[in-house]
Amino acid sequence: MIILWRVTTRCNLACSYCAYDRRLPGPRHDVNEASVRRFGEVLADYRRTTGERVLLSWLGGEPLLWRPIFEASSRLRHAHGIEISATTNGSTLHVPDAVQCVLDSFSELTVSVDGHADFHESVRGCPGGWQRLRSAVRSLAQARELAHARLKLRINVVLMRDNLAEFVTLCVELADWRIDEITFNQLGGRDRPEFFSAHGLRPQDAVALRALLPPLREKLASRGVRLCASERYLQRIEASAGDQRIAVDDCALGERFLFIDEAGRISPCSFTGAEYGRQIESIRSAADLIGLASRHRDARAAARAAVCSDCPSTQVFGKFSA
Repeated sequence: MIILWRVTTRCNLACSYCAYDRRLPGPRHDVNEASVRRFGEVLADYRRTTGERVLLSWLGGEPLLWRPIFEASSRLRHAHGIEISATTNGSTLHVPDAVQCVLDSFSELTVSVDGHADFHESVRGCPGGWQRLRSAVRSLAQARELAHARLKLRINVVLMRDNLAEFVTLCVELADWRIDEITFNQLGGRDRPEFFSAHGLRPQDAVALRALLPPLREKLASRGVRLCASERYLQRIEASAGDQRIAVDDCALGERFLFIDEAGRISPCSFTGAEYGRQIESIRSAADLIGLASRHRDARAAARAAVCSDCPSTQVFGKFSA
């Protein structure tokens, strides 16, 4: 079971394409630590009952800004045997406590990098951020080796028409950061449609992406780095770039993947909380969590979410497959 949990909507960067850009007005929210503690007990019960691996991945905003994250991660990993992951902008990875917690408690860490220095710093509003990030990731990789820590280091790139031409050279550079995997997703238009219209991938960009991937995958593999993306995932990108819809009628709702938002609403993905979501306070045992899939199916049968007619969930299409 994989569970993604958005624990904060706060962020310290100004990414032009993101709903959590620090420059945007509006309230910011953090998850209540007590809710995480209580639901952690449920996940522990689920793991003992089913014998399944449970991976809990923190999202944001910038999840490493959520103050209880290090204590919560350590407790979940060491007291309950739950594997921990996070997707981060990497801005706090130079902090010794952060590095030690990641090495001690995390199974995976995904760091967001969108291009070489000029592009990355411009699109994310972080002057000087590229060199700091490069140094922090390389130092973490070195510390991992010294500690013999079983930590997977991954880089994720948001692809848009602006940075596609440098994707190959970027990946080659990133391989020198001593990472294990590179993933990517195309710029989406839901968060910031005003940015998307001028920067989203076009059909010709999707064609160019497909052509460059096979030799790039081989080049990275020779350096010990895995470039992820299934054939179905590429088809999803091509369809989106061409404004074509892909409906998904059965995504095994809630059976292998769940999403929890900052308000404590649990749903099959981040796009269906309004239609299928339930408050985690209603999930009090492994039996409740196991039964959630059935309740999600019942909710879909009663009123199918419109987004399912053009599913944008990357995990459904094999983003992390080879």
